[in-house]
Amino acid sequence: MFLNFFFDLKNANLPVSLKEYLILMEAMNKRVIDSFKINDFYYLSRSALVKDERYLDKFDKVFGHSFKGLENTSEVEEKEIPEEWLKLMGEKHLTDEEKKLIESLGGWEKLMETLKQRLEEQEKRHQGGSKWIGTGGTSPFGAYGYNPEGVRIGQSESRHKKAVKVWDKREFKNLDDDVELGTRNIKIALRRLRKFAREGADTELDLDDTIKSTAHKGYIDVKMIPERRNKIKVLIFFDVGGSMDAHIKICEELFSAARTEFKHMEYFYFHNCLYDYVWKDNNRRYNEHQSTWDVLHKYPSDYKVIFVGDAEMSPYEITYPGGSVEYWNEESGQTWLTRTLNTYENAIWLNPVPEKYWGRIASTTVIRQLFSDRMYPLTIEGIDHAMRELNK
Repeated sequence: MFLNFFFDLKNANLPVSLKEYLILMEAMNKRVIDSFKINDFYYLSRSALVKDERYLDKFDKVFGHSFKGLENTSEVEEKEIPEEWLKLMGEKHLTDEEKKLIESLGGWEKLMETLKQRLEEQEKRHQGGSKWIGTGGTSPFGAYGYNPEGVRIGQSESRHKKAVKVWDKREFKNLDDDVELGTRNIKIALRRLRKFAREGADTELDLDDTIKSTAHKGYIDVKMIPERRNKIKVLIFFDVGGSMDAHIKICEELFSAARTEFKHMEYFYFHNCLYDYVWKDNNRRYNEHQSTWDVLHKYPSDYKVIFVGDAEMSPYEITYPGGSVEYWNEESGQTWLTRTLNTYENAIWLNPVPEKYWGRIASTTVIRQLFSDRMYPLTIEGIDHAMRELNK
């Protein structure tokens, strides 16, 4: 089993060596983990075999394939809401006319107040209703139903993109910067954002000065100069998870191209809107995140800032404290975006959703206004225009 896992990693082009595999086997023999629990083995093998965080996503895919079906039967996750209440018994499918007849509760405060009341009063599972927390109905609270303004509870993915808050802890995947691009056009578009200067040690031959000095002195006099490098510094924020799952490929291509083109590049992840913290590894996002304030203080104002996201969310996620779908944020997303824009003069938003749909999405309109219309489609032409804007 373990040897097949090693070969699976090699076949997936992960740079794992026989020495690292033997270290893993030694750790198993010395019982570094008490017993074979798949979760413990996952972290042990990842520590021994993965040398660079860019390969974490590939490792997860291979691990899931190699050990599919193995579970930790001794570990039971506690849930505030009984799981049997939330099991999918049938999705709610409504016509457009039926959807128009379903009224929202009338705003953020009313929605949160009503949810608190439901949690206190509800004693059993419900399905297909319009009031209680349940499945397949038109209630604002639950899973696999429909409501124009609701709290999603116990559902792994977005269906209507109407949820105001998502009550589930989800794991997102890191973008892979080793993607082979089918075209070099993204790289070429990114090259508009550049300012070259010679810096560092003298490592490059200065042919003109060498010829001139040799002719003057009568013997070969080699002249060296520092390498010519792009001095532009870039800070990129990637929206991950949820509706962004549909745009992973193009975002990975952008990420890969940016890592190639910009020597001075830093990146962070966020979900839907920027709040008080960001992270660099989606596998450790709940335990190892960084304060947004620290990021704004660490990277000076001469950085060029790029946000990448579809800007599709409930408008409450941008405008209200507590609007985040994953936790209670003390300050609104709009507050944090404004702080970022006040810190960095050159900042733009790249949107993978076609531009013709932007006007139909309320949250996209809000983000676009905050960025003073500096939102561009994630196309070659859009990237080209965005780089011209950042160069101003």
